[in-house]
Amino acid sequence: MQALNLTENALPEIPEKRYFTIGEVGELCDLKPHVLRYWEQEFSQLKPVKRRGNRRYYQREDVLLVCQIKSLLYEQGFTIEGARQQLAADGEEVASQASLMADILYELEEIKTILQPSPSSTT
Repeated sequence: MQALNLTENALPEIPEKRYFTIGEVGELCDLKPHVLRYWEQEFSQLKPVKRRGNRRYYQREDVLLVCQIKSLLYEQGFTIEGARQQLAADGEEVASQASLMADILYELEEIKTILQPSPSSTT
């Protein structure tokens, strides 16, 4: 999948925590909080959990998505609309791969059933 075109060095070291504040995500990704709030409006995939007084709490997947959006916009030169389309295409590719994996799993289960000896034939 082309979605995350980041080198290993470009990815921030993300601490093992469940939730991150907008300030923490900003520090990890080198972005200002107002940019993150703007991207929430522009990219439907970016939906941090909101609690107590509308405070935003990002999860690890959100941080990775922010890094991906930043890469698309700042490093690869996409417009916001182009980045939106790229993320949508990547999402469709993931869904297609998941469907293919489900089909393969079903076929393997069928093969397993065929290859297992029936209880009556083991005499």
